Order: sequence, then structure tokens, then C-alpha cells
Amino acid sequence: MEAPTELAMLFQVTQDNTGLVTITPTAEGAVSFDISFGDDTVEPESLENGQNIAHTYAEGTYTVNAVAYGITGLETTLSQELVISFEAPSNLVVTIENDTAISKRVNILAEADFAVSFDVYSGVTGVTTPVTGNIGEIVSLDYEEAGTYTITVVVMGAAIETTTYTEEFEVTAIVAPLTAAPTPPSRQATDVVSIYSDAYTNVDLSELNPGWGQTTVLTEVQVEANNTWFYSDLNYTGIVTDYGNATDLSAMEFVHFDYWTPDATVLGLKLVNTSHPDGDPLKEDIEFVSPITLGAWVSVEIPLADYTTDVSGITQLLYDTTGNSAIVYIDNLYFYKTSSNTSGPTPITFETPYVLDGFDGGTTSVIANPDTNGNTSGSVLELVKGSGQPWAGSKITVPTPFSFAGSTSVSVKVWSPRAGLTLMMKFEDAVPWPNNAGSAEITATTTVANQWQTLSFDHSAIDTSIDWYNMVLIMDNGTQGDGSADYTIYVDDISSDPILDFEPGFTLDGFDGGTTAVIANPDTNGNTSGSVLELVKGSGQPWAGSKITVPTPFSFAGSTSVSVKVWSPRAGLNLMMKFEDAVPWPNNAGSAEITATTTVANQWQTLSFDHSAIDTSIDWYNMVLIMDNGTQGDGSADYTIYVDDISQN
Repeated sequence: MEAPTELAMLFQVTQDNTGLVTITPTAEGAVSFDISFGDDTVEPESLENGQNIAHTYAEGTYTVNAVAYGITGLETTLSQELVISFEAPSNLVVTIENDTAISKRVNILAEADFAVSFDVYSGVTGVTTPVTGNIGEIVSLDYEEAGTYTITVVVMGAAIETTTYTEEFEVTAIVAPLTAAPTPPSRQATDVVSIYSDAYTNVDLSELNPGWGQTTVLTEVQVEANNTWFYSDLNYTGIVTDYGNATDLSAMEFVHFDYWTPDATVLGLKLVNTSHPDGDPLKEDIEFVSPITLGAWVSVEIPLADYTTDVSGITQLLYDTTGNSAIVYIDNLYFYKTSSNTSGPTPITFETPYVLDGFDGGTTSVIANPDTNGNTSGSVLELVKGSGQPWAGSKITVPTPFSFAGSTSVSVKVWSPRAGLTLMMKFEDAVPWPNNAGSAEITATTTVANQWQTLSFDHSAIDTSIDWYNMVLIMDNGTQGDGSADYTIYVDDISSDPILDFEPGFTLDGFDGGTTAVIANPDTNGNTSGSVLELVKGSGQPWAGSKITVPTPFSFAGSTSVSVKVWSPRAGLNLMMKFEDAVPWPNNAGSAEITATTTVANQWQTLSFDHSAIDTSIDWYNMVLIMDNGTQGDGSADYTIYVDDISQN
């Protein structure tokens, strides 16, 4: 569990020369606060999350302190200056700017003498409620439409008189992605047919955006050094593979592509087999994306079974907006099938298959299973309902939508401290709240206490045309929790598609002075992965290194070559790789030690390790990595590297 984050205090002073100030503390993960007023008041005031407090000050400058407490007692502290003056605010300086990362967001900063807070009026017709912020802090407004608006800032202190600033401001939309599309997973060459992606070998294409009467203009651009198709004025566009040598997709199961658009309302992908006559359903079919998400990369997965097209001889692919001209960026257009699993547990990417989040007083984390009677899993999901909102809960976000093609019933193993606890489950799309779509709320009730049982949730009425990226879980919906053991449950083995079992895919270990950890990628230039493996060689043995242990043996049936993305602080660094069986050292079996050498510094490159002489009759459960074998490290940046996307090819 972590201490509360994003602690802030909002000061709102009455404009009546009384010095009455309302203080509202907020923080992520907080259940209560202590407020010290900074005057001669001796004892702090305690508040529950969501409460505020009013306090009267004389003229002067004060340091107000807030302490936010989490559910486990961990705390975060903030000190903030408060100036109380009965003079009108003066020397007002207002800065209004478009946000550089979020489309149609405007950031407003107000600074003035003798001021405490300010209200911002957006200038949107019909919107009269202001957004309030502390003086010297930034307030953000999100607009539905780009355009010119009259933004009014009213600055307030403790005096009756306020100071007002007005500006005609042009709100702009971001019409191009600022980050690259997600990096596709490593796949066997036999499992993918790539049309356009830097991650795979693409098939040869005969024509792009051929002259079929469309308004579309195609330009290849680079987004964070990643090649991307940019379609402007897109009404429809074609991709021709080869009329003389059609592309056979009959062994593939899905088509994937990533899109980013600021304005599209419709987007479909058509597959065409020109060997069939017009009107024959085997010739062509189109599938549409629904719903369209604006201003973010979205990964689309369409089962080829949804198409009527004869995919054994595809010659054309078309993107179509049904005449609604739009700006669309496309990357990673490829077809794939489920891995033939000839490479054992590779690729190892260090990316989590889901994101966990708690909201409005709910906390979520993966922990060691506290009760293996009735459920032998090593790891489970812990859900805690704190003293926040009655709807406090948890959310599980997956990178590709949940599928209900196989079943609309979802079962969950649940450990509850009491019988009669209700657990509500619903699904939501990827659109941010409150504009998101949500499925019906299905509730199941525990019948036993302090033991595992399986609950079932019937989602037979769910709209399968919506891409559901989020599973929401709320215990005792409508009742405020208290963060105690009575509001703590464990869940496991959620039978959704994808299955969520919260078990790690590998174990990391460092030995003899080596340390190993999964961290946020410190350099996304050349590798857009969110997480990578950090290896540090400390001042232990010259052979200090790291070990990755997998639950099923590495397989070399498909390939004996292993590639690894490596970020090194220096050219000439040697990285040794070998494999070991499951027998403890020193009686274990080990493969030959294969070494590769970096040729660049402070950037990502791919190193290859040739294990063609490996004994494939041995079950290899451990991969060992040692940098500069034979040289003692010192734990510094010079002996720190990052590795990612370990794959067999």
C-alpha cells in the first residue's frame, strides 16, 4: 500500500472583510486529513475524506499544513501559504495557454497580490458555473469544441472588492498524435502476416491510396521515430497487395490495426478478394469500429470469422469513413493467429497484461494469497473499500477488449470476511468518465465467510458491439466502507476473456551482487514499451548477474536464436546469456555461454544470441544474464543496463 498522493488544498475566502476561509483538502488514496491553520490555533482539525472546514483569520500571512492519511496509516504532508488582506487584489497577471498534450484543454494561471483564489468562467454558452483554483496554481478547462471563447477570471481575496480579467482566447484542437502507437507483441513469423508495421516484416504492396476517385491524401510520417500512415481528408482509401499473387490469410484468425483520429465518426476496414464476381459475399465485406475514440491511440482486433470475404486470396484492403471526411493515423496493420507455442514462454516483455485502479476510496493490489485452502494460487487480487464514496471500488483495464463470443457468464473466486457481502460487476468502454458507456450492473452475494467460493455473474444482456476495456468491481454498492478487514476481500481466477488470474509470468532474481527489477522505461526513443527490465551489477563477484525463471521450459523447437533489446550506457559492454535447468546450483546443467557486445551508447539496440548448439533434450527453466563477465561492477550507471522484448526468432 502507498501513502496518499496528489495532496492539495483549495482556499475559498468570503468577500466581506471577515477573513472567513473555507479549506477543502483532497488527495488520492486518503481516508482522512488533519488541518493545522498556521495561526494561534493549537490543535489541528480532523476531517474525513470529502469534508471541508471554515476558519476565520486576521489579516496576515499564514502557512497552512495538511496531513493526509491512507487506509494503512501512511501519510503525506503539504504546506501552503495563505495571505489574508482586506485590500482588493492588485497587480493581477493572468496566463492562458492551450495544453500541449490534451486536445481542447486550456490551462489558466492567475497571480496577484492580496488574493487567495480565483474563479474561471469558460465563455461556453449556457455554462455559468466557474471553476475555482488557488492563486498561483493552474486551473484547467476542457472544451467540447475548438474556437474562440471569452474567458473571464475573477480574482478574490478577503476584501469585498474583487478584480476581473477578460480575454478572447482561441481554443485549439490537437490533430496529430504526440506518441507512437503501442508496440505489437513479438510473434513467430508463421503466426503473422503484416501489411504495415515496424514490428514485423511486411508483405510487398503494389499500390497505396490508388486513384479510385477518393479525396484521401496519404503521407507517411514518423511519430516518435515510428513509421505511421497519415490519411488527411479520408473518405476512403485502398491498399493493393498483389493482383498476380494474392495474399493468403486462411491460416490467420484476427486482423489488427491501431488508429488515432481527432474527428472521425465512422471508420471501417474492408477486405476484398477480387477473384470473386461482384455481388458474391465471398468477394468483399467491411467491418466497422464502434465506438470511435477521439484523440488517443486505439487498438482494434477484428476476428476474421466476422468477414464473409474469402480470405484465402486477399488483393485489396480499404479504409472507409462512408463519405465523412476525416483525419486518421494508422499503424500496425497486420493479421495474426494464436501462437503455435513453439517458443515456450517467450517473448518476455515485462508488460503487465492489465492495469489496476481504485476509485473514490477503493484500493486494488496484487498480493500473496493469504488463504490457500480452497484456492492454491500464489497471487490474488486484494480489494479494499475505504471511507470514501458509497460506490468506492476497483477497475481492471485490459489492452484489448473483453470478449463475450464464447460466453456471457463470468465466474470469480471470492474470499469474503462475511456471508451476505454483495459484489457488483459491470463493464465500461475506454471513454473517460462521465461520458463512457457502461453495461448493466450485475450483483452476486457471498454465502460463506472466511473461505473461498465461486460467484457467477450473468452478462447475457451485454451489448457485444461495444469494445469493453474495463471491468468494474464494487463491494456493497451504496454502503460506505471503512477500510477495515470487514471491507477487504480477495478475488481470483476471473473467467472472462481474457482470463485474469494475477499470476506472474516469470520470477526475477539477482545473484552475487547483481540486482534485477521491472521499472518504467527510462528511454522510449527506439523502444516504446512502458516497462523494461533493469539489471545492475554491484560490487560483488565478477560473475554477478541476473536470472529469469519461467513456469514452463524455454523451447528451442522453433528457433535457437534469441534476440534482446538492450540499452547500454556504453558501447563495448558485453552481455553473456546462458540457460540452466531447474536443479539448484552447483549441481545444475548449463548451456554454453553466448556473449554479444553493444555497439552504441545511451540508446536501444537489438542483440542476438546464437544457441544453435543447445541440448534440446534438457528442460531449460532459467535464463542467466551477466554483463561484463569477469569484471567486478560498482553499481553505478556505468554498470546499469535495461533489457526488453526477449524473443526467439
